[in-house]
Amino acid sequence: HGNMHHRRPGGHDGMEFRKLNLTDAQKEQFKLQQEGFRKQMEELTKNENITVKEQRTRMENLRKEQRSKMQSILTPDQKAQVEKMKSDRKAMNEVDAKARAEKMKIRLGLSDEQSAKMELNRKEMAGKMKAIRENKSLSEEKKREAMHELMKTQKESMKSILTEEQQKKMKEGIRGGQHNGGKRHEGRRPEMKKEVI
Repeated sequence: HGNMHHRRPGGHDGMEFRKLNLTDAQKEQFKLQQEGFRKQMEELTKNENITVKEQRTRMENLRKEQRSKMQSILTPDQKAQVEKMKSDRKAMNEVDAKARAEKMKIRLGLSDEQSAKMELNRKEMAGKMKAIRENKSLSEEKKREAMHELMKTQKESMKSILTEEQQKKMKEGIRGGQHNGGKRHEGRRPEMKKEVI
């Protein structure tokens, strides 16, 4: 089942919780919640009487329940602080996306019209991906399938915007980024298993 059960409870929320000025009592509550969560996840991974699909669904439900429980431990001020951190992170992601778009424009030699089309394409893609992620009627497996189809559509869309030479440059850039990113990811891998508190 891959490394699904190694994900931090709460995802980005978990990292944000670590930055809060938690009381000793809150830390103890978080610790108990995490221990219970880990135990439930371990039991799920050992359960051979359920399908992989059902296991993934139960894991996702456990994560949602865990996030909710962790939120309930926070004070209103701490919750507001978490929301601000989320908002700041979203703003930084936007800045990063614009910087990447500008670098791509320079690297591929895009015209202003091409650059505008690429930006529109990126925003539409981001909106569709968000809609898939937040669609509660879809299972994790269906979400992955929908994401895969979306990426295929994105690929075709890019072909209609870029020249063959630009597509070639872009592919070369992606391959290089994946190679370097793979090295960075390997260096971070042990860190991904750390717990929130």
